[in-house]
Amino acid sequence: MNPSPHTTTDQALNTRIEHVNVTVADPERTAAMLVDLFGWSIRWKGESKLGGHTIHVGQPGTGDDYLAIYTTPERPEATARSTDLGGLNHIGLVVDDLNQAERRIVAAGYQTYSHGDYIPGRRFYFDVHGIEFEIISYNEKSA
Repeated sequence: MNPSPHTTTDQALNTRIEHVNVTVADPERTAAMLVDLFGWSIRWKGESKLGGHTIHVGQPGTGDDYLAIYTTPERPEATARSTDLGGLNHIGLVVDDLNQAERRIVAAGYQTYSHGDYIPGRRFYFDVHGIEFEIISYNEKSA
């Protein structure tokens, strides 16, 4: 057995998630949905290094974190969700007002499910274009 080069006394690296890359059948449609529902903007779009098409979409103005919405040249109809090891299960998004977010999502024609109160907040899920999103609010604590 090889020991880990890191010990509990090592300082943590200053890291954050910059982006998550998700494969979808129609990146234009999925990016438009994210822009409409969350007020996001398209940061960049173009050809992928793998020969497909990618759209980067996220909070306007910051550029700090975003979703890369990708399709292969063949545009497969496979879903992004997976319970396989290493596969995508869902994407969690934090909002200030969970009720407002749900109203907007339902008004756009999507169904929400698995609502829950938990410490430290509240959440629900919705599924669109093969991606499951968890919408979370830490401002609205569970009772």
